[in-house]
Amino acid sequence: MTLRNQVQLITYADRLGGDLPGLARILRSPGLKGAFGGVHILPFFTPFDGADAGFDPTDHTAVDPRLGSWDDVREIAASHDVVVDLIVNHVSADSAAFQDVKDKGEESSSYPMFLTMSSVFPDGATEEDLTRIYRPRPGLPFTPMKLGDRLRYVWTTFTPQQVDIDVRSSQGKAYLTSILDAVASAGVSLIRLDAVGYALKTPGTTSFMTPETFQFIEAFTAQARERGVDVLVEVHSYYQQQIEIGQSVDLVYDFALPPLVLHALYTGDGAALVRWMDVRPPNAVTVLDTHDGIGVIDVGPDQTAPDRPGLLTPVQIDELVDGIHTHTNGTSARATGAAASNLDLYQVNSTFFDALGRDDERYLAARAIQFFTPGIPQVYYAGALAGGNDVDLLARTGVGRDINRAHFTDAEITDALERPVVQALLGLCRFRNEVAAFDGELDVLLEGTKLTMQRRGKQVPESHASLRVDLVTGESTLEWAQADSGGEHRGLLSMAGWPHTGA
Repeated sequence: MTLRNQVQLITYADRLGGDLPGLARILRSPGLKGAFGGVHILPFFTPFDGADAGFDPTDHTAVDPRLGSWDDVREIAASHDVVVDLIVNHVSADSAAFQDVKDKGEESSSYPMFLTMSSVFPDGATEEDLTRIYRPRPGLPFTPMKLGDRLRYVWTTFTPQQVDIDVRSSQGKAYLTSILDAVASAGVSLIRLDAVGYALKTPGTTSFMTPETFQFIEAFTAQARERGVDVLVEVHSYYQQQIEIGQSVDLVYDFALPPLVLHALYTGDGAALVRWMDVRPPNAVTVLDTHDGIGVIDVGPDQTAPDRPGLLTPVQIDELVDGIHTHTNGTSARATGAAASNLDLYQVNSTFFDALGRDDERYLAARAIQFFTPGIPQVYYAGALAGGNDVDLLARTGVGRDINRAHFTDAEITDALERPVVQALLGLCRFRNEVAAFDGELDVLLEGTKLTMQRRGKQVPESHASLRVDLVTGESTLEWAQADSGGEHRGLLSMAGWPHTGA
């Protein structure tokens, strides 16, 4: 199965359309027609509204009936590439398998499927062993639970509600294969391996992106390809690891791009962004926003070897975080950090539109930079509608990431589609989808604060496109030439004069 080299939408089914049939209706509506060639549907499994917004399924092979069925997923796949999450690291503590383990302990047939401290460290662990374990939040990744008649330290990387799987066990392997079979049979094009960096626990290591992790990813990717499904690896980590990951998988996220784009547009300094363009993996999914926050770890020093510098210096990272808080008038600060129930303390929670101070022109310039960067672009639904921070939802839930997870009614979607910035962004999506230049190489030039990005078609060399951005003012222009059966089409326009309706 070959993915379209087109923009994809990232969304929750319940927050954009209400359910899977509603999402299909919106994707095919006149306002979004031609803008998205694919859609990453965030977890719609049972339950989709658990402790971590669907990332803690009790049954990963079943669609939550409140959202629809596998037939609804299959129906969306008839017109769009469909991306779904395969949560390889953990399962809900409320799952039938783990509840049986809690009841029966080692007598349960599911007992080998789950990890405890003693199953990873059968001979015991030293203080050095435990402090070496890498985790996305403070503390150790264990939760004391009674399994049968014994109190055990269960391995819980993220929360006590998310119990880690032993992916080496026969039960764990069978569980993951059953999910893979379910999504493949529904016509899914791409699976996103969620939190795969933590999936392999190896004594004496960080248990994060170790050689054993890479071996697992390689084996699982082969298993997916046998079913006609590509694999996208989701890992927030040191940038050199992202480069290494990209060499052994179908696709890897470019999580360094969002903070580098913000840094460039905040400071007028594009040097770090251009350096990244020289070394980044080309087989990437590019994002500016996702259901999580804006990553900092992805441009910082190596967390396991702090003497290895990042793409930005610690001072630049501090200024970047302060800049986001300033541009959002402090709303991102209220949603970021331990006080807002965040799992990942290395992320700043905000919509990307708010992170740029709701400046339409700078926002479109940022999207254009994303779309000119090699890879498959994804746009989060809040970003597609140029949404601001949902402080009311944050106040109701107290969960920091909810500030970027608004629920849009049909009326709100209709209103958003009438805004010039949204029309311009969707026009830019169509431009990215239609112009043949974007299957070729990227040339980048930085002259002072002026950034130029050029793409030329590989299959159609006559097709080319150039983007010029003034990083200080945010002003940007597009120039392109496109040859097809109707002749050659050329254009030159300011991003402020968008939208684009056809190449």
